[in-house]
Amino acid sequence: MPTATLSWAPGGDWRLIAEQRSRATTVLRASEASGVSATATLAAPAAAAGALAGLRVVELGWAAAGPFVGKYLANHGAEVIHLESRQALDPFRTTYPPFKGEPAPDRAGMFAFYNDGKRGATLNLRDPRAADLALRLVAKADVVIESFPAGTLARRGLSHEAMRRARPDVVVLSSCNQGQTGPHAQHPGYGSQLTALAGFNELLGEPDRSPVILYGPYIDYIAVGYGVIAILAALERRRRTGEGCLIDLSQYEAGLQFMAPALLELAANGTVPTRAGNRDPQARPHGVYRCADGDDAWVALSVWSADEWSSFREAVAHPEWSRDDPRLDALVEGWTRERTRDEVTATLRRAGLRVQPVLTIPELREDEQLRHRAFWRSVPHPVLESITVMAPPFILSDTPAVLERAGPTLGQDNGYVFRELLGLDESEYRALEAEGVFA
Repeated sequence: MPTATLSWAPGGDWRLIAEQRSRATTVLRASEASGVSATATLAAPAAAAGALAGLRVVELGWAAAGPFVGKYLANHGAEVIHLESRQALDPFRTTYPPFKGEPAPDRAGMFAFYNDGKRGATLNLRDPRAADLALRLVAKADVVIESFPAGTLARRGLSHEAMRRARPDVVVLSSCNQGQTGPHAQHPGYGSQLTALAGFNELLGEPDRSPVILYGPYIDYIAVGYGVIAILAALERRRRTGEGCLIDLSQYEAGLQFMAPALLELAANGTVPTRAGNRDPQARPHGVYRCADGDDAWVALSVWSADEWSSFREAVAHPEWSRDDPRLDALVEGWTRERTRDEVTATLRRAGLRVQPVLTIPELREDEQLRHRAFWRSVPHPVLESITVMAPPFILSDTPAVLERAGPTLGQDNGYVFRELLGLDESEYRALEAEGVFA
C-alpha cells in the first residue's frame, strides 16, 4: 500500500504550523479513505500534537511564577527549554521536600512537579560567554519567560533590548514582584511578602488576633494565569503586525485583582474592611463546621439568599432559627456535630445548598471528580522513576493537554540545545563544558 508522509518541526510560525496540522489531518483522512496508508512524523516529542505545536519558548526563571507559565505552554505542545545553573539552583530543587530518598537537586519532587514536559539545559550566566549562547537561543525562540527581580538579566547581558536585537519579533514575559519600573521594583520577596503587601493578610484571621499568612506563594499562582493570557495576546498581535513586545507583569498588581470587593467597599462606602474570621457580610451562616466523624471532619457552608435560608432551615429541621441570632454558628455546629461529614453534605446538597466537605491532602489524591477528569497524571522521571503531576485545570476538546514526562534533570538536554540547536561542534562544546560555561 502506498504511504503519504507529512512532517513539521518546532521553531517556526506557530500559527502557520497549526494551519498545517489542520490541513495535514484533512490529507491523512482523505488518504485513509482512498486506501493510502498515511503517517504523520513529528520532529518534536509527542507534545507537538498540542494546540501550541511549533511554538518554542526559552525559560529563564525559578520557583513558581515563571516556570508554571511555561508548564502550561509545554502541556499544550510548545517546546519549552528551561535554562538554569548549578551555581544558583532553583529553590524548588533545594528547599522544598524532595521526593523519595536523599535530598538532591535531581530528586526534588517539587521541581519535577512544576516543570513537566520541558527540556532542560544548564548555563552559567555569570560567565560572559553564556549570555552570547543564551541570545543565540533567543534568536531561535518565539517567546522568552523570565521571573527574576527587575534588572537581573540586564546585568548579565540579557536585557530586553539585547533580546530584541537577537530576534526582533520575540515576545518576552518578565514576571516579578512589583514590575520592572517604579520606586519598589527592585525589592525581592516571596509569596508571603506579596500577600501581605496586597492586603490579603490584613483581612485574614480573627478580628482580635494578628493577620494570617496565606498558605504558599498564593500570588505567584494568580500571576501565572495572567502571564499565559498575556503571552497568547502578544503572539496574536505578532501574527497581525509582525512585531514582538515586552510584557511587564507585576505579580503584586495581579494579586490586587482579587481584592476588588474590599477596594470597592472603601471607594463606594468609605468603609475600611477588617478581619472577620470566617464570617461574611452577605452570607449567614458562612464558615466551616465540625462533624461527628473526627477532628479532621469538617464542612464548608454558605447561605446567601432568603430562599436559601428557608431551604436551610427546612433541611436542618429548625424553622425557629434566626439569621440575626449571634449564636447561629454555634447552633449550626451543634447540628453538624451530630452527623458525619458525608451525611451533612448529602442532606444540604439535596436542599440545593452550597456545601462541600473540607478534604484532607490524601483525600485530594483520591477525589473521584479529579480522577474522572484525569487531573492527576503519572509521568516517568529518569531518577525518581515516576511522579504524579497536575494537568491544567482546563481541557481543550480537540487538543487536550499532553503530559508525558516530569521536569528535566540538571543539564538533561544540553547536547540537544547547544549542539543541535546552536550548532556547536564537539570541540567547542567540550571546551566550554570544561571551562564551566554549562555549570
